[in-house]
Amino acid sequence: MFGRAKAGFPGGLALPGHKLYGEAGRTRAAPLPDELVFPLGQHVGQAATPVVQVGDRVRRGDLLAAAEGFVSAAIHASTSGEIRAIEERPIPHASGLSALCIVLAADGEDRGREAPLWTPQADWQDLPREELLACIRQAGIVGLGGAAFPAAVKLNPKDTAHVGTLILNGAECEPYISCDGAAMLEDAPAIVAGARLLAYLIRAREVQIAIEDHNPSALEAMRAAAKDSGDRAVKVVPVPSRYPQGGERQLIQTLTGREVPSEGLPIDIGIVVHNVATAAAIWRAVTAAEPLTERIVTVTGSGVRAPANLRVRIGTPIRTLIEACGGYSEAGVQRLLLGGPMMGVALADDALPIVKGSNCILVGGSEDLAPPVEPMPCIRCGDCVSVCPAGLLPQQLYWHARAKEFDKTQTLNLFDCIECGCCAQVCPSDIPLVQYYRYAKTEIRLAEQEKIKADQARARHEFRQQRLEREKREKEEARRRKREQLAAKQAAQKAKAEAEAAAASADNPAPAGAKEPAQAEQTPPAVAAAQARARRQQAAARDEDQS
Repeated sequence: MFGRAKAGFPGGLALPGHKLYGEAGRTRAAPLPDELVFPLGQHVGQAATPVVQVGDRVRRGDLLAAAEGFVSAAIHASTSGEIRAIEERPIPHASGLSALCIVLAADGEDRGREAPLWTPQADWQDLPREELLACIRQAGIVGLGGAAFPAAVKLNPKDTAHVGTLILNGAECEPYISCDGAAMLEDAPAIVAGARLLAYLIRAREVQIAIEDHNPSALEAMRAAAKDSGDRAVKVVPVPSRYPQGGERQLIQTLTGREVPSEGLPIDIGIVVHNVATAAAIWRAVTAAEPLTERIVTVTGSGVRAPANLRVRIGTPIRTLIEACGGYSEAGVQRLLLGGPMMGVALADDALPIVKGSNCILVGGSEDLAPPVEPMPCIRCGDCVSVCPAGLLPQQLYWHARAKEFDKTQTLNLFDCIECGCCAQVCPSDIPLVQYYRYAKTEIRLAEQEKIKADQARARHEFRQQRLEREKREKEEARRRKREQLAAKQAAQKAKAEAEAAAASADNPAPAGAKEPAQAEQTPPAVAAAQARARRQQAAARDEDQS
């Protein structure tokens, strides 16, 4: 069923391809459905924010939802029609949960915008990076290899000075998936032009386009396009057809012999990796002002009558694609997967929509997918270690994850696991190893989130306590100042009264030989002043009588 092959990274498997290569892999347009569904979170980062309302009429290319925050992507209408609803709908995700979606009722006319949302930039080499990145961001371009990371963010590293190599990933290592092969066969000139544009953006000195050696038609088409471009920095490089050759870290190791640091990124060693279809989409976004409204999707497996690569409008229900491929075969369907048999996500039904990261719909019958079996105890054979492309210890990771010893899984570099499934594929005990790794990663992330929340709550509590103590000190200081002010005021009043009494005594001195009563010193100033006024009045009356 599988074997081992040589490549530039450890481990890995040689798996049967089941690919649609050559003429069999050429694309055709999928029919337009009556209704399209656009999840607002169909990319890595923050979900987009709707800019339309129920009842609005839109055309193909109109903006439906704007990017929210730095890591986000805009969403555009993939046909013309009326906004029917903005509501929770099931989405194609491993969680099986629902999310907020924009529902578009197609009018069947497929009318495009009369004017582009931004200005096409044919002479892109004369423009600053910021303008080109703005075009890519407005177009809502994400990585079309499955990760769906916003392309404008990935193309805007903090420092481009040390970027030496741009790699375009055309190594579709997982069985059944052939949408990138179809893109290279039909859109080779656009991919090469997009590669040159990306190299200009990140200041890369060389471009390597990696293609599996089992796809000679794509190799020939890309080599011809690279030669026609006249750019000697663009090289088409065949790589061994070995799973998971298309993994970012594994492809870098095969092409350059260099390893990405543990829990690091390719940019850390001066390399940027993009998917071949992403490069073509970026080229069209910049030079033709085309937003991302469609992509190539492989619809395959023994459960569908006529497997094919289809050009699909974003938001199209999966059921429409299966009907376009002749419907379900008589063999029946064991499972419906978004992606390939190794890393695909099981789907609940075929009413779910195609999103930007949907590269393959595998309609799996008994010929494609082994029926689930009851796992047996680990026999410590070590086969999982020999095939791990990341050089990890899957057996130890499994034991620690099962025992919920998550700190030990992190010590063993759990997050370097790319969840390729090689270990589970060779396990003679049929242990679902990847499920344990995903479980451990989820628990660790949840614990980290809880720790962040606890730290934030503690910081808020400490800040509140500091604020209360500060307010208490400020109140006590205010009361102290008020007491001092009151005492000073009273002292001033007393001094003023004493000064007035002294002035009154000076104006009316006592007669010679008169003796002051013993209690004079005890007379209050106000009384003394009144007595002095009385004496003056009496003296004035005597003077008047004598005259």
